[in-house]
Amino acid sequence: MSDQKAATSPVGRPELTKSEIFNWLEYKNGDDFPYYRGWPTTISGPQWAIVLVAVAAAFLVLGGGLDHLKGDVLSFIPRILFVVIPLGALAVVTPKYWTAIFRRVGLKEVAWMFGFGILNFAVTMGVGAIVVRLFKTASNAATTAGKGPFGLFSFYAGTGIQLFGEELLTILPFLAVMYLCTMTLKFSRKASVLWALAVSSVIFALVHLPTYEWNLLQCLLAIGTARVVLSLAYIKTKNIWVSTGAHIFNDWFLFTMPLLAALVMPK
Repeated sequence: MSDQKAATSPVGRPELTKSEIFNWLEYKNGDDFPYYRGWPTTISGPQWAIVLVAVAAAFLVLGGGLDHLKGDVLSFIPRILFVVIPLGALAVVTPKYWTAIFRRVGLKEVAWMFGFGILNFAVTMGVGAIVVRLFKTASNAATTAGKGPFGLFSFYAGTGIQLFGEELLTILPFLAVMYLCTMTLKFSRKASVLWALAVSSVIFALVHLPTYEWNLLQCLLAIGTARVVLSLAYIKTKNIWVSTGAHIFNDWFLFTMPLLAALVMPK
C-alpha cells in the first residue's frame, strides 16, 4: 500500500493520493472503494467469507435451486433471491454500511452508464467476431421471440433484476480480493485493483459456463473481456448502479435487436 495516507473528503470518504490513482481511469481526487481499508468500515476476512458463501448460494438458487419456478411470474422469485441473498449477507456483516456500494445517480452517472454500455457492446461484438472465427461457440438461449406484451415486460424486468444480481456476484468478490491483496498480501493499491479485476472477471466468466454449453474458451475470452469493461465502470465511479446500468443497456440492446429485426423483416 502507498506510504501516503489518503486524505478524508468533506463527506467522510477517503480521497486517493496522486500515486494511488489510475490517471487514465479514476476520477482525480476521487473517493476510494469501500470495506477494504477502513471506509466506511473494514470487512474482515471471516466476514468476507460469509458474503462470498452467500453470493455462491444465490447463484445456485438462480441456476437451479428453484428450477421448478418457471413462467412469467414465478421466474421472478429466484431472480429476486439472487439479489436479496448477497445483499442480506452484506447487511449482516456491516448493518450500518451495506449501502456503501451504491452512490447517487445524476446526469453524469447516467452518461457513464450509456458510455460504458456502448463500449461494452463494441468490445462484445469485436471479441465475439474473433472467437467465432477461431472456436466453436454456443449462443445465449435468452430470447424475446414469441412473447406477448406481458411476456416481454416479464422478460425485460426479470433480466434487469438478474443483471443487477450479476453485478453483485462480480463487485462483492472484487472488493473481497481488494481486502485480501491490500490487508493480507500487502500489495499496492494499483496491483490490488488489477488482481481484483482479473479474479472477479474470471469468476463472472466461469459462472456463464452452463449458459454457453460449458465452452470454457468462449466464456473466458468473450464473456470475461466484456466483464472487464463493465467492471471498469465500477472502478471509475465506485457506483454499482453505473455498472448495472451499463450491463442492462448492453444486454437489453442485444435482446432487442432480434425483436426489431422480426418487426421490420417481411414474413
